[in-house]
Amino acid sequence: MARSTAAGAEPGVAAWAHLAGLWHDLGKFRPGFQKYVRQEDDAHIEGKGVAQKEKSHSAAGALHALKSLTEGFGKDGERAGWLLAHLIAAHHAGLYDKTDLDARLRGSDGADSEREWREAVQACARLHPDMLALPGTLDARSALLGLPGLVEREELAQALGVRMLFSALVDADFLDTERYLNPGKAQARTGFPPLCEYRDRLDRHLDALAAAVQAAGRADDSVMRARSRVLADCRTAATGPPGVYSLQVPTGGGKTFASLAFALAHAVAHELDRVIVAIPYTSIVEQTADQYAQVFGADALVEHHSQVEVSADQETRHTRLACENWDAPLIVTTNVQLFESLFAARTSRCRKLHNLRRSVIILDEAQTLPPEFRQPTFDALRLLVRHYGATLVSCTATQPVLTDIRRFDPRQNVRGLTRDGERPRDIVADAEALYAALERVRLEWPASFGEPVEIPEIAERIAAKPCVLAIVNTRKDAAELCAAVDAVGGERCIYLSAAMCGQHRADCIARIRIALEARRNGDPSPLRVISTQLVEAGVDLDFPVVFRALAGLDSIAQAAGRCNREGRLGPRGGRVVMFRRPLPRLLDALVKAEQATISVLGNSRPEALGPEHFTRYFERWYGDFEPDRHGINTLLRASPEFALSFRSAADAFRLIPDQGLATLVVPHPAELREQALNALRSGHPDRWVLRALQRFVVQARERDVRRWQSLGDVSEPLPGWFVLENALRYDSRLGLLREDAPLAPDELVF
Repeated sequence: MARSTAAGAEPGVAAWAHLAGLWHDLGKFRPGFQKYVRQEDDAHIEGKGVAQKEKSHSAAGALHALKSLTEGFGKDGERAGWLLAHLIAAHHAGLYDKTDLDARLRGSDGADSEREWREAVQACARLHPDMLALPGTLDARSALLGLPGLVEREELAQALGVRMLFSALVDADFLDTERYLNPGKAQARTGFPPLCEYRDRLDRHLDALAAAVQAAGRADDSVMRARSRVLADCRTAATGPPGVYSLQVPTGGGKTFASLAFALAHAVAHELDRVIVAIPYTSIVEQTADQYAQVFGADALVEHHSQVEVSADQETRHTRLACENWDAPLIVTTNVQLFESLFAARTSRCRKLHNLRRSVIILDEAQTLPPEFRQPTFDALRLLVRHYGATLVSCTATQPVLTDIRRFDPRQNVRGLTRDGERPRDIVADAEALYAALERVRLEWPASFGEPVEIPEIAERIAAKPCVLAIVNTRKDAAELCAAVDAVGGERCIYLSAAMCGQHRADCIARIRIALEARRNGDPSPLRVISTQLVEAGVDLDFPVVFRALAGLDSIAQAAGRCNREGRLGPRGGRVVMFRRPLPRLLDALVKAEQATISVLGNSRPEALGPEHFTRYFERWYGDFEPDRHGINTLLRASPEFALSFRSAADAFRLIPDQGLATLVVPHPAELREQALNALRSGHPDRWVLRALQRFVVQARERDVRRWQSLGDVSEPLPGWFVLENALRYDSRLGLLREDAPLAPDELVF
């Protein structure tokens, strides 16, 4: 049986972790389970194969915790029993709502659970009676109050404490099973270099880059000086105490490696365990991981995407191989993985959570957090910093408001990442001076924000530029603008959107970079790119002119980061031209972002944006959203009986509404894809197969995918993984097409 490692250093936490590890498999003493386990080779997934009544074993330990603790400590013991019951009863099926847990243990299903407990205790008493007793040193009340943040009555402290314990329990359980069934895989988890070696490798890499800049005669360029200063400030700030830090650097200021330099040096200085880099978009995770792999080696980091996971009722040994517990020094992941893990119920999503302790967490492009989830996310992150030894780095060109906000309407009040409105520590000493040093573009606004421009008009203006990037808000606009510019300019544009798989987009971006380099070397061939906003975050492109459909100020700043990025055209030598296009009302967040920009600008038309613009913008934009619109904190409100609705909160906390979406492997030509597909179709894919196929995946409506499947256009070789067999449904330029409505309004954003 697994012994759970403690999710924190507090004695109370260690006591509950010990008891959860001791009792979680109590039900396996039952004769029925012993018969079952001798017949099956994968006893880790409850509810499959042999009759459930014989296989079920998690209720026994949960009931034993309730009964023994109540008998030993009265009311305090009953409360502690519910804490352990949440952990033990859920260690295969995932965390319950308290009402459902109560029904399972004492209500409609209580008779079966009682029988399971009685059979298990009788067998255990004969073989290992010492396992059933409470530790003599246990004080239930003190141990309950040992949950971090509970005495202070901080929001979400009770729920996060339970989740941390649950994470430690299920991860220990997975790892024990793995050591027994696959010793080689367990051994392969070890062998990462120490964090000090990561720090030293990165320092050598950055020193080599600086030497190359010096050799090229560019060390005194304003952009290079600014990047050097950002890196120096990051290295200096790394010795500061653990806490919340803000790294506000204009796009193109070298944040990717400078923030990592801070994180690694800070982790080494304070003997922290790992660095976790959370990025908004999967495509940028891939790009960032590739950059890191060039420095540290591909085997030295974990790159974790949500696309490798399937639903709980489809989980198998093979799909579980794609789940990471983040027990590695360097993790590159998505915001969805990080934030949803803080509120997840499934074991596969929760098992990494305890490894957020004593970590440096870099939130890249922190402004992309959906504002309606802001309060529960901020509360959970603040707890990680205050009670679990984490350091948080908010890394962005357009720093959102991270402190408390008090409004006339108390429902709009927001608790920030720090206590009582205290400001995060600024890593860069003088952000305003840095913005001035990195002013590489001139913003050009429409005289009026009234009537939107039509596609033919903006296409004429774009086609007149030989080298230009145009960014719009919807796939519909991107496709129509692409066709219109083709017709006017006489040359085919390059198109980018999330209708294309990651590898397809990467191939196009590689073509763009080659063409940009050729133009810098005198090639006069036109280069026109039409893209949705996916090109804005982390894609290093350098155009002399960028056209941008009106959007939030943060998006406009990101677009400006693709213009004169290296400063070769001199201060404000690049042009960023704004225009307005109509937005479907169903794209509520984009509409509100556009309106916030118009409100902040008023009658002004600034040629450059500074920190003060973004402060006003985010205050205005956040004011349009309830900070906890989905009631996450209410579902997880602390109570003496641990009446927490974990599963309902997990269902409500969806940063990207993915209901009704399916993972579709599309036919983009690549040898690796064919190898991985053959392995997938064999029905026994290794972890590398699912990771390799991530680059060939597009998210599509499940109802469309199922219809295509009925027509023979789609196969499903593995539950939850669909393969597009009909290549006519995937265009070599525009990506995935839909037969009935290729660009329906609710699929327009990337």
